[in-house]
Amino acid sequence: MALDECTPYPADDDYTRRSMELTTRWAARCKAAHRREDQALFGIVQGGMNLDLRERSARQIVDIGFDGYAIGGLSVGEGKDLMWKVAAHTLPLLPEDRPRYIMGIGTPEDLLEAIRLGADMFDCVMPTRNARNGHVFTSAGKLAIKNARYKDDAAPLDEECDCYTCANFSRAYLRHLFMAGEILAHRLLTTHNLRYYTRLVEEARKAIEAGDYLSYTTRRLEALNALQDKE
Repeated sequence: MALDECTPYPADDDYTRRSMELTTRWAARCKAAHRREDQALFGIVQGGMNLDLRERSARQIVDIGFDGYAIGGLSVGEGKDLMWKVAAHTLPLLPEDRPRYIMGIGTPEDLLEAIRLGADMFDCVMPTRNARNGHVFTSAGKLAIKNARYKDDAAPLDEECDCYTCANFSRAYLRHLFMAGEILAHRLLTTHNLRYYTRLVEEARKAIEAGDYLSYTTRRLEALNALQDKE
């Protein structure tokens, strides 16, 4: 990734413009300094929540020319409606034949919407952070392993999951590890959450290839909302 400044939210237009211009200058320097042929270099589009600045940033970064393009400065405190407005405006400005990456988003719902808009890549701490807090993503919704209902539950976290955790450990045992403060609980829950995310994008890819993406997202969102455990 080229060096950029992640413009904070909120920020006035003058600061946002200067921040965006700094990111562009850094991008040009990164491109000029890049020598490794075995390493892809991505440029990052900034511009805050200002759509005109987003357009200007996208033109400048694309003109420099990169192996892939990222949209930075989203999910920094703005509401979801504004985030998706900026993402939907910016993604079509980036080349379709290069990877398009939205930085910092990570709920399953967000990934499904970003894919619908044309994004290819994402990053977020949610799979690991949620695991450390005992929260698990499953095909039936979100599960809080510390809940007493799982004390004697011999089922895996997710009957549909093929991860190491689901193949070898019950909800009851995982709850025991978590309540006892065992670091193994964090590792096993992280293993599951990461597999959940890879399965989610694998399914999304298949749905796109089958021309069935919109109905797939409807089914998946209904499942995500079916079980929403509270601590």
